[in-house]
Amino acid sequence: MLVTGIKSKPVYAPLQADTRGRYHLMLGMGVGAAPLLRVIAEMRGAAAQSLKNTVVLFVPDAAGAADAGAAAGLEQFRAAGVGGAQSYSTTAALLTEFRNILASSLMGTRLYVAGPESFIGLAMKIALEFNLNKDEIRAEECGTLARRVYCIHCRATTENVRTNIVRCVGCERWLLVRDHYSRRLAAYMGVMVDAEAPGELPPIKEVFL
Repeated sequence: MLVTGIKSKPVYAPLQADTRGRYHLMLGMGVGAAPLLRVIAEMRGAAAQSLKNTVVLFVPDAAGAADAGAAAGLEQFRAAGVGGAQSYSTTAALLTEFRNILASSLMGTRLYVAGPESFIGLAMKIALEFNLNKDEIRAEECGTLARRVYCIHCRATTENVRTNIVRCVGCERWLLVRDHYSRRLAAYMGVMVDAEAPGELPPIKEVFL
């Protein structure tokens, strides 16, 4: 029942360093550390002076659990010689700091985001609020495919959805998770799946792993 091929579904390209930028702000979650470290390596080879103007904000994963790989990633950022690297226990804390930095950011800032799509969407939402241009933003999707789902009926948002059908955290309706994505809401649309036949649900399957 998923509607595929909808043009609003974002497509992400592998991250690349933009050496034209004067300042570089990097946001990463979990395995998103690897693409950011790759960009840092590119900078070191093409414009090493950019590293001192590079700041990394990192959260281990969606739950904030600091596993060994995430801790190693943070240490690698610091060892790479960037201007600053900080780890956060939650996505909310990272995004708060991100917002604070953007409020005082200067012309020539480049944004790099790497991690699950839900993380990218929340970061992009804030970036757009501060009027960053598309050519100033780069994102690479990696990690879990779990979705943020916006209920069109009660406007609540359900986080970390892995199934094709989910119960809304707000109104408790059963929602079909569509491929229609809203950049403004940083979420996929969820519509009531049993509106015509209450209680009759199609099979619930894990599809966003």
